[in-house]
Amino acid sequence: MISYFGATLPQLSIHKVGSKVLDEPVTLSEHSLQIGDDILNDLLMQYFLLPFEKVNEVYRFFHPNDDLNLNEVFHFAEMIFADPTSFHKNSQQIAKHLYDISTHPKIKSGELYIGYFENLQIEGELWPAIGIFKSETKEPYLTVEQEQKQFQLHYQQEAINIKKLDKGCLIFNTEKEQGYKVAIIDQTNRSEAVYWIDEFLQLKIRNDNYTQTQNVLSAYKTFVTTEMDESFDISKADKIDLLNRSIKYFKEKDHFDMDEFSTEVISNPEGIEKFKNFTKNYETEFDAPINDSFSISDAAVKKQARVFKSVLKLDRNFHIYIHGNKELIEKGFDAEKNMSFYKVYFSNEQ
Repeated sequence: MISYFGATLPQLSIHKVGSKVLDEPVTLSEHSLQIGDDILNDLLMQYFLLPFEKVNEVYRFFHPNDDLNLNEVFHFAEMIFADPTSFHKNSQQIAKHLYDISTHPKIKSGELYIGYFENLQIEGELWPAIGIFKSETKEPYLTVEQEQKQFQLHYQQEAINIKKLDKGCLIFNTEKEQGYKVAIIDQTNRSEAVYWIDEFLQLKIRNDNYTQTQNVLSAYKTFVTTEMDESFDISKADKIDLLNRSIKYFKEKDHFDMDEFSTEVISNPEGIEKFKNFTKNYETEFDAPINDSFSISDAAVKKQARVFKSVLKLDRNFHIYIHGNKELIEKGFDAEKNMSFYKVYFSNEQ
């Protein structure tokens, strides 16, 4: 969805944002950088943008008071897009804002890179974009140098791994009235990362077909794995079958219809009613809108299918992969051995 083929990086500013809790300062550079070295430019483009090639979710800026101008990063981005010559001055303001909200004790200090890109592609269209990237993790590395007939080892104590972007954000200069199109990367765990998305950027996910598809599959998976036991006597094999049937529905259909999905996948009237009630609660609890009808996103289906487990684990002895007809597997109990068992039917052994 995001491609940087043909994109350029005419401006880049680097600042150091310390931990406010530890009384570390924020250090602002006086000028932006002009990257004249082609190899360095290519490495920076790879470091900043390559992780976004697999990102499908699109976010938007918002503010709890429903006034976008109160969102600091939105405001500074708007100023830059209106006047690119103000880029460095506003990059300093972005760094100050990040420092001001870095009050959690686990937030690490790091370099903040803010770049202005031309011709960055999202959803098939080219736009100017602002990139905000934070590097928090440093790694040691070794170099080998030849001195006459002898090799010497040297090490750099702290260096940046360009294959591991800690945090990133791309703001595209389109759909400003809705809060711009924004893509994010955050490799830290949720308890430490909340400040980046919720406090620094203040983003909410765009309600599109990708999001709708993801929300329904996530809600259904939660319903099957955690809620059905309370109302139904259902085996793990039955749960796997229900999950497989949902993925099959989404792979075979172009359009989602709640009534059709419920009838074809769940079948049981009581189960259908409970699932529909569950989705309403899910929407409220997770702020995840679920429409009754929408076009299915293949990218979202592929992503969700990877976390829909079809493996039945039996103690530490066997794993049974259930991909097809559930009627070909039966569960029983052997009273003599005092153990449960599964009987599996098949035509050919491979």
